[in-house]
Amino acid sequence: MKFLDQARVFIKSGDGGAGCVSFRREKFVEFGGPDGGDGGRGGDVWAECVANLNTLIDYRYQQHFKAGRGMHGMGRNRTGASGKDVVLKVPPGTQIFAEDNKTLIADLIKPGERVLLARGGNGGFGNAHFKSATNQAPRHANPGQPGEELTIWLRLKLIADAGIIGLPNAGKSTFLAAVTAAKPKIADYPFTTLHPNLGVVKAGDESFVLADIPGLIEGAHEGVGIGDRFLGHIERCAVILHLVDVLEEEPVKAYETVRSELAAYGAGLPDKPEILALNKCDAVSKQQVAKKAQMLEEATGIKPVCLSAVSGEQVRSVLFQLAEVIAKTRKAESVTGS
Repeated sequence: MKFLDQARVFIKSGDGGAGCVSFRREKFVEFGGPDGGDGGRGGDVWAECVANLNTLIDYRYQQHFKAGRGMHGMGRNRTGASGKDVVLKVPPGTQIFAEDNKTLIADLIKPGERVLLARGGNGGFGNAHFKSATNQAPRHANPGQPGEELTIWLRLKLIADAGIIGLPNAGKSTFLAAVTAAKPKIADYPFTTLHPNLGVVKAGDESFVLADIPGLIEGAHEGVGIGDRFLGHIERCAVILHLVDVLEEEPVKAYETVRSELAAYGAGLPDKPEILALNKCDAVSKQQVAKKAQMLEEATGIKPVCLSAVSGEQVRSVLFQLAEVIAKTRKAESVTGS
């Protein structure tokens, strides 16, 4: 299934049906009086979070959604039928923005959550509604109210417990493929990963969702390369696994490039717990690994984990570290209620 994390959609709720002007006419009933029914209510447009979706690909092929209009009222005090509602089904983690793509309307995280996006127009009153002692034969009825129409943006931010970041070709997809059943595209050229990939990791009795985020380069927050579009997918992560390629001539610069992009993007990413790891350590000598690890530790104050996703060296250790941080973070969030 193709991954799509942003879509522009036009929605319109249903118009209300018009009221009816009618009079009761029966044999031997001289003064039947008004019996025009009210118009039906227009259908609403809802957005609903469902559990079995993980992409917005459905909205690539259909961008216009219109709810049913209410039926007109009829004689014999018959009210028109209400219009049929339209429900936009979206995956967990979907944010809904107004047309300016900045004003947040709703943030749907848990399956079953619903939000009303456009309310249907009320049906008009029939002439039976206006009868009174002084107006016993009203000859007017109300038209139905028009529905609402607006353009919205759907933006998906994956709900993953941990996210893998790093420069292109840092080995993020290889790591994800090694520890989960996910099958991301892997090649020896930059930007092989063009969209985030998800996988479920088992670490002892604990399991968590791991996301592989496409590589960042300098200037990504300004749209360079793939840009910062995918950074939103790690906003909900409890911890970040930062992979640095041990084959980099300047590992400190590689680390600082990615960190500067996180800082420029903001949204709390620079403050998230981070585990730093040197990847592809099976490709060089132990002396080179130790040298690069020392350079990183001196520059960052963090002792990196030296691992290899291909050989499996230190991979399980990193997984257990991630699981521990995730458990602590989620526990703290449940206590604070955030």
